[in-house]
Amino acid sequence: MPGMRIILVSGLSGAGKSVVLHALEDVGYFCVDNLPASLLEYFVSHSLRNSEKGVFDQTAIGIDARDNALSPTDLPRTLEALRRSGLRCELLAVTAADTELLRRFGETKRRHPLAQAGESLQQAISRERELLDPVIQAADLVIDTTHLGVHQLRELVVQRVDHRRAEQLSVTLVSFGFKHGVPGDCDFVFDARTLPNPYWDTALRPLTGRDPAVVRWLDERPEVQRLLDEYAQFIGARIAEHRAAHRRYLTLGIGCTGGQHRSVYLVERLVQRLAPEVPGLSRRHHSLDLPGRT
Repeated sequence: MPGMRIILVSGLSGAGKSVVLHALEDVGYFCVDNLPASLLEYFVSHSLRNSEKGVFDQTAIGIDARDNALSPTDLPRTLEALRRSGLRCELLAVTAADTELLRRFGETKRRHPLAQAGESLQQAISRERELLDPVIQAADLVIDTTHLGVHQLRELVVQRVDHRRAEQLSVTLVSFGFKHGVPGDCDFVFDARTLPNPYWDTALRPLTGRDPAVVRWLDERPEVQRLLDEYAQFIGARIAEHRAAHRRYLTLGIGCTGGQHRSVYLVERLVQRLAPEVPGLSRRHHSLDLPGRT
């Protein structure tokens, strides 16, 4: 079907698959939830037979990768077969840390869909994570929802998957603090902890890498500028590679200790440099919005 775009949504139970589908529905996608993976090709065939109606031009499918008739290792193969037929197919996967999944299931009192008699919730989560690893590894876009609220996740999905930019490479630069954990959706991770740290200046400590005083402080340090140049060169080369390979998503993370000064500064400066050559370039400051940030 000319122009047809299919986004497959999978991932860990409790990580936000339903939220992703609702966000896509809000921007005009025809959404199907929990379609058994073994029925995917049948559904696509049905969509193609009804192409003149235009209902399925933008389709998002929540895949139940636990379907016993098709192993998760078969889903990436099915995806590639659909792509070879000329369809624009993408796989989006959501994941989250075990501690966060335990909290969410504890709050909702829901039973884990893979839970077996006598098995703990942690065991069910670990088994599902192992089961879905081939799907996560094959995904075009992985979103780590550990520190994302519902509204933040919806906004992120719309930003990354907006059908109006379907043919563009969607690039996101993420700042974070290593002490809070590395975001799970980064394709590349850079470590800026060797740079001078504004945190040790008591006047700068409560500020962030977006505040003018911190920006001036880091602008004046040659080692910071050298690393910034190296990052810009490396990231520019990766963007060119991903475009040449017709990839649609690229997420790059830059971390410092707390995710407040150096990494935020570097992301902001890189966005300024790269934005003229990268339409739709976006930024996310992972650690700035965390509750109880210090």
